[in-house]
Amino acid sequence: MSHAEELTVLTLEKKPDFVATPYVQGITNRALDYIRAGYPIHFSGAAGTGKTALAMHVAAELGRQVILIHGDDEFRSSDLIGGQTGYRSTKVIDNYIHSVLKKEENVTKQWVDNRLTTACKYGFTLIYDEFTRSRPEANNVLLSILEERLLELPEVRFGEGYLQVHPDFSAIFTSNPEEYAGVHKTQDALMDRMITLKVGHHDLETEVAITQAKSGLPWRQAKAIVDIVGEFRALGVNNAHPTIRACIMLGRIVAARKGTVTVGDAAFRELCHDVLNADCIKVTRDGQAAGLERLDEIIAKHCPPALVPLAGDLQRSTSPAPTRGRNLAQEAGRGNRGI
Repeated sequence: MSHAEELTVLTLEKKPDFVATPYVQGITNRALDYIRAGYPIHFSGAAGTGKTALAMHVAAELGRQVILIHGDDEFRSSDLIGGQTGYRSTKVIDNYIHSVLKKEENVTKQWVDNRLTTACKYGFTLIYDEFTRSRPEANNVLLSILEERLLELPEVRFGEGYLQVHPDFSAIFTSNPEEYAGVHKTQDALMDRMITLKVGHHDLETEVAITQAKSGLPWRQAKAIVDIVGEFRALGVNNAHPTIRACIMLGRIVAARKGTVTVGDAAFRELCHDVLNADCIKVTRDGQAAGLERLDEIIAKHCPPALVPLAGDLQRSTSPAPTRGRNLAQEAGRGNRGI
């Protein structure tokens, strides 16, 4: 590969803090089955549901090097497959005969493959993150790649018209169907070529396990944080927010300052106000803004007055919480799928 191509290639390894609960492993196994059968997959879900993390995990499981592309409204087809960038100049000086000096100079346009062409050529795994942010006309080049396994190239690329896609090439797409800013409607022909897996909010077991893994907090404190965020989410304040990212933020900050998840910890209550404030300002009571007041009630409901170590905390901190009959999202009346 050329130096330009090498810069775009990633080698992914399984992250030690990636949480693989039965639900997460189930999605992963389905995605791997579809890819190995020759079909691209598409993780579709709201912000904060872990689509990109899941795509990275599946790519790591495939064991191939990865090409990562982030959707962009300014993309054209050339930004995906490549184009002529600059010129190459060669000069020959012939002084074989001492009295005669001959110079010959040749200037040609230089073609550079972009990431999609590199992935197709060498059989890498393509992760096209938020692909609906790119204009549909830019993504038209994917149609023949995913169906006929042929990449159509401009003739200026060494006179070639087509590139046969490597048999190991696979593609993983992500998108957010609920986001409207900067998102384009995808052509039906492209959606028809991929298998879409809907990714929603995590179940209770997964959210607690992720919060604990990312923060290092004991299981009981991680679960209290998840319960607070989950009940606040169930109010339906701001679409699907707050997400698991809010749980991770709260957990990491509590762990970093060696705080506690208790009602009596004023710093924890202020932290909840800061992290969740953007999603609670729309809560009203008797016509008055009551978001922070409602949040304080939820904190008091799920947090103990003071932190007293329990014998089970140490064991739970090293293993995921057991699956319960109902998960948090079901209790809230929302979808319970996610990573």
